[in-house]
Amino acid sequence: MNACILVKTTPIQTSDVLQAVQKLGGVRKAFVAYGRYDLVAFASIQDYAGITKLTAQVNSLPGVRSTETLVEA
Repeated sequence: MNACILVKTTPIQTSDVLQAVQKLGGVRKAFVAYGRYDLVAFASIQDYAGITKLTAQVNSLPGVRSTETLVEA
């Protein structure tokens, strides 16, 4: 399964969050974005449970305010 995780961060921690997200298992690509979300991460995970786990890991990182996960249909 492929997913896109949109992340809102606290402004001074965006680069730290980016580095941490890039190290998480399953994340193929992550980058800073401008607009409603501060970071975008693309992930490939085996199943929905794995996506749930990855999203929970992202949400637990210091500096993350919120996320929205879009799962490929």
